[in-house]
Amino acid sequence: MMGIDETFAGKTGRISEGSGSTDVPPVARSTAPEVSLHPDAVAAIMAANHGDPFSVLGPHQVGPGSWEVRVVLPEAKSANLLVGGKRIPFERKHPDGFFVARVPSEGRPLYELSVEFWDGTERSRHDPYGFGSSLQQHDIDALREIGSDVTYRILGAQARTVDGIAGFRFAVWAPNARRVSVVGDFNGWDGRRHPMRLWQSGGIWELFVPGLTAGAHYKFEIRGADGTILPLKADPVAFAAQKPPETASVLQGTSEPAWHDEAWMARRGAKDPRHVPISIYEVHLGSWARVAEEGNRYLTYQELADRLIPYVKDMGFTHIEMLPITEFPFDGSWGYQPVSLFAPTSRFGTPDDFAAFVDAAHEAGIGVMLDWVPGHFPLDAHGLGQFDGTHLYEHADPRQGFHQDWGTYIYNFGRTEVSSFLAANARFWLEHYHLDGLRVDAVASMLYLDYSRRQGEWIPNQYGGNENLDAIHFLRKTNEATYAHAPGTLTVAEESTSWPGVSHPTYTGGLGFGFKWNMGWMHDTLNFVSKETIHRRYHHHDLTFGLLYAFSENFILPLSHDEVVHGKGSLLGKMPGDRWQKFANLRAYYGFMWGHPGKKLLFMGCEFGQEKEWNHNQSLDWHLLEDGMHQGVKDLIRDLNHLYAATPALHTRDTEAGGFQWLVADDQDNSVIAWARKGREAGEVAVVVANFTAVPRDGYRIGVPEAGFYREAVNSDSERYGGSNIGNMGGVHAEAIESHGQPYSLSLTIPPLATMILVREG
Repeated sequence: MMGIDETFAGKTGRISEGSGSTDVPPVARSTAPEVSLHPDAVAAIMAANHGDPFSVLGPHQVGPGSWEVRVVLPEAKSANLLVGGKRIPFERKHPDGFFVARVPSEGRPLYELSVEFWDGTERSRHDPYGFGSSLQQHDIDALREIGSDVTYRILGAQARTVDGIAGFRFAVWAPNARRVSVVGDFNGWDGRRHPMRLWQSGGIWELFVPGLTAGAHYKFEIRGADGTILPLKADPVAFAAQKPPETASVLQGTSEPAWHDEAWMARRGAKDPRHVPISIYEVHLGSWARVAEEGNRYLTYQELADRLIPYVKDMGFTHIEMLPITEFPFDGSWGYQPVSLFAPTSRFGTPDDFAAFVDAAHEAGIGVMLDWVPGHFPLDAHGLGQFDGTHLYEHADPRQGFHQDWGTYIYNFGRTEVSSFLAANARFWLEHYHLDGLRVDAVASMLYLDYSRRQGEWIPNQYGGNENLDAIHFLRKTNEATYAHAPGTLTVAEESTSWPGVSHPTYTGGLGFGFKWNMGWMHDTLNFVSKETIHRRYHHHDLTFGLLYAFSENFILPLSHDEVVHGKGSLLGKMPGDRWQKFANLRAYYGFMWGHPGKKLLFMGCEFGQEKEWNHNQSLDWHLLEDGMHQGVKDLIRDLNHLYAATPALHTRDTEAGGFQWLVADDQDNSVIAWARKGREAGEVAVVVANFTAVPRDGYRIGVPEAGFYREAVNSDSERYGGSNIGNMGGVHAEAIESHGQPYSLSLTIPPLATMILVREG
């Protein structure tokens, strides 16, 4: 197979030589004897089996002052070459549409094609094989740099203007392919029409196709190394995709969206996320709400901007975290098996619509985060699996390259082009779409070679251990790149083990994430609150154990979608007791969570006590808000969010041990627990008191670190929330009575199955 590698490196515009070789200097070439086109080359082109189309197609000097232009036009009845004001007829050299025109010229001719179709119409067009490469060798080399953004700057379908002619340049990594063609609705999905040139030095195939406009559908037709033509592949760097179940990529370009969020971006970059309130509303855009009267259709990005963003703003959440919206074929995967990682799903609208949604969120003061999936990808034929006929993106050995639990491929992080592709994707969402954070899915499955595998089903690393050293390197480099290029954003690890330093800087040996989900806290505390109240004294440690490690990482406390699927029921359904007690337990648990150190995350529907398990195929049960108990839970979450944001003691030192002080940790018999939260300034104190039994406690004395009036800012037993309205008449003055090792104390009435947050006011 003849390659093109560096033939056109550094050149732009029209091709100036006819063949793929630069060995013969131009002077010698101008006096060379006439060169004839070999019939085998024509046959190979027409069989879509030629790996070097530019050595055959386009303008070629065939003798002194003599050029041939060769084109493939299967749909043409006839064609003419338009050059210098003349029409030179093409001669059909192959019955399936290979045409040749001879033109006298001392230099490379500038020309257009005029094509007559079988229906009698005639249209002019430019010839893709009359243009040179616009790629640069340094960009090709940068595709191996983990953290570079070059992947989405040069690969995919990029809108370009060459020699004043607009079109799209296609580029795709397929180093082991024998031939790659771009096919689409603009060429009848015919792989003979637009075969691409190969840069052998990087395995990149590219072609500029003039005249194309946004909206056209396309894929790549790839002939593998063994000669087999693979199922048509979607573009790995497509910026838009068809709405499933259709699978084509869509021409979009990479023009910058129309942003109006300069002030937001400036504020974001000036903040340290560890010291600000972060309360995340986790949303599956396809089931937050639907339009029942229109066939249960999805809301559009515009409708979500109009409805979801004001709702989140009113509820006091600081961020929306979307379950994956990188284009995915199967609704039942919830987005966790993506195919087009650079394309916002078309289920809800266009990429520009999605950008407008993010812009509207920023205008409302709401951050937007994406659940990002770099750990695995599906086996769909049009996806990344065996992309060029080989295991290109995935490991070949299933002990390394196949997830047994999920039936998916695992990326080969040791291949620098693959890790660079993924790291560039992270940057793309943060920089191109101005997203404010990435929650990285299934990090544990990336870190451990033996994740969910028995002995003999995995391959140790070079040192004999179970750590995936390539994945570790990838995660560190990606975090370094995102924080360097998108200041103020968050990267959050869903990591379920005790791997050390997940949210520590890479220069200290950490993975470099900004935050980590506190899965242990979630598991322990849900286990506690699911117990009947009479048994909770035996599980008191589930409430307190998390504080032993609460400041070892920058934690987010997650009550996510994972807790309300796969037969787990709803959060409300996990609570014991009768209906009143279920709601009281849920409210007490939420108060405990919002008062606990750590940022917050709550899955949609949990904020009003959804009763049924989450179903991705239908809307949340918004009608439940007609019930006062459900409305009470919603009001509590709103008040907790606003209190959390307005109270420095509750958020500025979320990740610091100095911001927390135990007051009552050992009263398991009464299931009472209390602590103080402290801000950075003197006197910034909040006291959190929870009672997880159904018995009210009168005159319960709790030591506090400072004198003053402690306002009862939130009481989950308030009648406003559906409680019994037992409390402390708005607050309590601290008395100079020592208790619990503190110089002052409060004598409190603690309501049943409730959490109170008292804020010191001097």
